[in-house]
Order: sequence, then structure tokens, then C-alpha cells
Amino acid sequence: MKQYHISKGSTFYAIGLSYKKADAEIRGHFSLSDDAKINLLNQAKNNGIESLIVTSTCNRTEIFGFAEHPFQLIQLLCENTKGTVEEFQKVAYVYKNKDAISHMFRVGSGLDSQILGDFEIISQLKTAARISRKHKLLNHFIERLVNSVIQASKRIKNETDISSGATSVSFASVQYIMKHVENVSNKNILLFGTGKIGRNTCENLVKHTKNEQITLINRTKDKAEAVAGKFNLVVKDYANLQEEINASDILIVATGAQNPTIDKHIIQSKKDLLILDLSIPKNVNNNVQELDNVKLIHLDDLSQITDETLANRKQHIPLAESIIEEVKLEFNNWLETRKFAPTIKALKVKLHDFKKSELDTQRKKIADFNEEQAELISNKLIQKITNHFAHHLKDEAISTNDSLELIQKVFQLEPIKNV
Repeated sequence: MKQYHISKGSTFYAIGLSYKKADAEIRGHFSLSDDAKINLLNQAKNNGIESLIVTSTCNRTEIFGFAEHPFQLIQLLCENTKGTVEEFQKVAYVYKNKDAISHMFRVGSGLDSQILGDFEIISQLKTAARISRKHKLLNHFIERLVNSVIQASKRIKNETDISSGATSVSFASVQYIMKHVENVSNKNILLFGTGKIGRNTCENLVKHTKNEQITLINRTKDKAEAVAGKFNLVVKDYANLQEEINASDILIVATGAQNPTIDKHIIQSKKDLLILDLSIPKNVNNNVQELDNVKLIHLDDLSQITDETLANRKQHIPLAESIIEEVKLEFNNWLETRKFAPTIKALKVKLHDFKKSELDTQRKKIADFNEEQAELISNKLIQKITNHFAHHLKDEAISTNDSLELIQKVFQLEPIKNV
């Protein structure tokens, strides 16, 4: 396994947990609020970690970064969430170097999403990189890697049908409603929370249900009004939440609260109520299921929905994986080139010194010395020699470190640190 010596920490790690092994409750324990992310970044900087990015979505929480040992990153996560190291060890994963690179590609390309083809994570990666850059915690390696993952994601979207139709949690929730609720266009629907998932859900509701009785509530009313304005929907004050819940047939909760905002005591109506909780941590208390008229569905339940569309998407996985391999190869080539570029540059300077010295000697010896011809031939020879060494260093069958050391020794080059 190759080490990537371009950070103070010698190893590149991906640590985290996802829907695959961690249920919604455990994922909630490791969910990072925006403030917690900033605290984590500041703490990482104070601990001497040079570069990392952090993502936290309803399906996963991950840290990609350089460290001497993965526990440094695990500790950062646990100290800034409700999760414990013991909980993490039961459900988590730790990848390093090439495996960590491959993991980011699969995550960013929608192949590791809870709903296959869901590309919402790519915007999270972009945001994570931007925040880390702002805090001076983004080195060239991670920045280039994120850009490569973005490139792969775009190509997969454009060159495959793996995301044909909507594939997000927000669409899955609307799909569930349409399959399980009769006359949905005549039902009273309340959407509580107008963050990204809430906005996307609202758009899908309007588009697919043809329902004009959708009400929005958000703690910050102007955010709900901004969403409602696009679709000509009703907005109510947060103070009217209980009243609106009791008037609803369907309640969709997509808030970012760290603790449940809905429990059985707020529900006074006796008519049937379907509740979909799209939040991590869970924002609907499980005690609502004690009420005979309430049915609670969480996003983990939604992800299990399978249909023809999903089966069709699976057919495009091999093509998506081949695109990832192409882009990943480009990234690895850049990485190898970055590793030996300083030595090749120093070699070229040394060869030009040889050339200059030899041309000076020949000028004195040869009366009609052809300066232009000599310059042209020697420059071409230098280019051929450096290209030959560069191709040699790209050969995976040889040890790049040993070859670099030999070149530096033979040509008496100054020791060059990798950047």
C-alpha cells in the first residue's frame, strides 16, 4: 500500500458510519450540526491535523483526512457528537489510502447512497471542501480528490441512466405517499421543516400529487415563505404547529433539530394520520405509534422501496464503475506525477548545467561552432532523457521511492521534499 507523503500525517483515512450498519438512532448520535462541524475543524487544527473534510447527512457521517492514526479522527467525531467510541466501533468503517480514495468516489457518485443514484451527497462534499478551505484545512491532495469525484459524478449523471427519475429520499417519501394514500390530491398535507430535504420534498409533492392543500411551517417563517412563494402554498406560524397537525392527514417532518419535535401529546385528532420522519436525528418520538390512528414511517423504511425504476438503475452500475475507474486513474497519475515532479525538474536543471558547460567548452575548441544546431540537439536530448526517467517512475512495477533516491544520488541532486 502506497503512502501519500503530502501531508504532515502520513496516511489518508476515511472514517465514518452509514445506513448500511448504523440505524437511524445511532446515526443520530453521530450527526454533526453546522456549529459542531466548525468546532471539529478548529479542534483538528489545534491538534496539528493539516487537512480534512467533514460531511454529515441523514444517511452518513464521515471524515476524510490525514492523520498518524485513525483514532485521531474518530476522537474528533466523538468529542463533537453524542456518539461514543464504543458505539462507533460496532457500526463504523475505516479506510486508508487507495481504499479511502475509492470510497469517496463511490459515495460521491451515488453508488453508495441509501437510494441508488441519489446524488445529493455531492453538494455536501463541495460544501465540506469549501468550509475546510476557509479554515485552511484543505491541502492539494483532498482538493484535487474532491474535484475528481465531482467530475466522475457529472459524467455518471450525463453518460448513464443510474439517476433516471428522481432518486432522493424526498422523492421516495412522495412515492410512498402516492402508493399508500388514496385520493392523495384531496388530503391535507403539512410539511414541517423547509431545509434542503424539505424544499425538495415540497417540489416533489407539488409535481407528483397535484395537491393544492399543502401547508408549510418552519421555525423561521421567512424561509418557509420563500419556498411557498414558488408554488403558491400556504404558510403558517410555528405557534400554530399543533393546530395544523390535528387538521392534517399527512405530516412530513424534515427539521434539523437535535431532539424530537413531535410526540404523541401534540396529536389530539382521532382521524388517521400518516407521519413521515425524514430527519436525522429522528425528530418524531416513537411514542406516536402508541396512538391507534397514527402510522409512522422513517426514511430508513423509505429506502427499502424497490420498483422497476430502481431495477433499471442497477443495470447501469457497471458503466458507472468504469467511469469511476477512468477518473480515478487520472487522479492517481496526477498523484504519482506530483510525487516525482520536483526530482524531474531538478534533473532537468542539472542536465542544462551539463549542457551549458559542454557548449562553453566546444565553442572554444571549434572555430565555426554552430550555436543554434548545438542548442537544438542538446535540448532535445535533455527532453528525451527526462521523459525516459518520468516514464520509468510511472511504472507501477518499480519502487518510486527507491528510484527517486537513486536518481538523486547518481546526478548529485539536492534532496527534494515532496509537496
